[in-house]
Order: sequence, then structure tokens, then C-alpha cells
Amino acid sequence: MRKTRLFFSMATLTFLAIGNVMAQPAATENWQAGKNYFLIEPAQATHTGNKIEVTEVFSWGCPACNASYPFIDKIRKALPSNAEMDYVPASFHPEEGWVLFQRTYYAAKALGVEAKAHDAMFDAIWKTGELATYANGRPKRDLPTINDVAKFFAKYGVKPETFVATANSFAVNTKMRQADAYVKATGVDQTPTIIVNGKYRLTTVSAGGGWDKAQALVLYLVKKESAGG
Repeated sequence: MRKTRLFFSMATLTFLAIGNVMAQPAATENWQAGKNYFLIEPAQATHTGNKIEVTEVFSWGCPACNASYPFIDKIRKALPSNAEMDYVPASFHPEEGWVLFQRTYYAAKALGVEAKAHDAMFDAIWKTGELATYANGRPKRDLPTINDVAKFFAKYGVKPETFVATANSFAVNTKMRQADAYVKATGVDQTPTIIVNGKYRLTTVSAGGGWDKAQALVLYLVKKESAGG
């Protein structure tokens, strides 16, 4: 679980261990508000039209999110047709590039390439090192810049100058402020955290430990919302 001062090795090993629990299907649970999931008051507006919104609060720069994104993809694919996955990038750690990656997310989304590049961004940071933010298990002194990120997105057909201009636009700055406000309003203090329809907050820990239980809880809350909440 990525909290405000969690180091790379601990977060990654914890989430890899938790993720391995997914090999077994979750048993039927008696989910409890205030224990397994938390009510968000007031509920936050959603942006997926008439669909139930399942939001991951994450950062590409978060080691725990990197270890978890295959499981988030699994949840996304398991959602019923009346639900849709959404993402909100957190900015908790500017010293680890999180503000840059928040800006990157909204620029990529504005340019229509975020969905294509979402998983690849994790790989560029944590596998190939193309946009690495860590060295020897600690944050690097020289973090990637928006120009480095723009070069990465050139492979998706976006001119670097266009990407940089979009990233520094008023619209993207506004989206970043809205993301910070959403994170605060929903009570998120760690990543990854999942919000269901702006009303319910959960993590793997609150769900009982493991992404199998988190997925079962998400689907339970989606079903609850489908029935009218």
C-alpha cells in the first residue's frame, strides 16, 4: 500500500505478495461499511454518464501501483456492461515525479492516447527505465522532465512540441487541480485506492487482503449501485 512515506522495496514486495493471493477465487463475503469499505460523504460527482464509475486513484510513479496494475486490468475486464473504469492520478510525491505524471496523464487523455499508453507508462518507469524515477531503491535526483515524457509519447503519433504545449495548457492545469480536490474529498491517503461511483472507498487491505477480495468487493458495490444503492 503506497502511503506518504513508503519505500520502493517494501511497497513492491508487499503488493506482489498480496497479488499472488488472486490464484484462489474469493469466498462469499459479508461486506461491512466502515470496515471493508468506507462511505464518502458527500458523494462525489461522476463523469461516466449513465454508467457506474469505478475509479482507481493511482500514480504511474507509485511502486505499489506498478505491482498492482495487472490486477486493476483484471477488475476492469470483469466489470459488467453498465460500469466503466476511470483513473485519477494523485500528486502526493512531487519528489518522485508524481506531479509530472499527473500532468502527463491529463495531457495524454486530452490528446486521445492515454488508454493506449497507460500500461506502457508503468513499463517505461519500472521496467525499461526510459522514464525511471528510482535508482538503487531510492528516488533519483534527476527526475524525468516533461520533454522526456513528450519523447515517449512520440511513438503514439504525438509531436513532442504538441505534447508539451498540451501538458502546460490551462485545461490540463485545471484537471490537475480537480484531481487534487477529488483525492481530498474522497479521503484517499494511499495508492492504489478504488472509489466506486463517487460513494465508496476501498483498498485491498480494507477488503480483507488480496486483489481477489478487492475485485469481489468492487463487483458487490457495482451490483449495489445497479440496484439503486
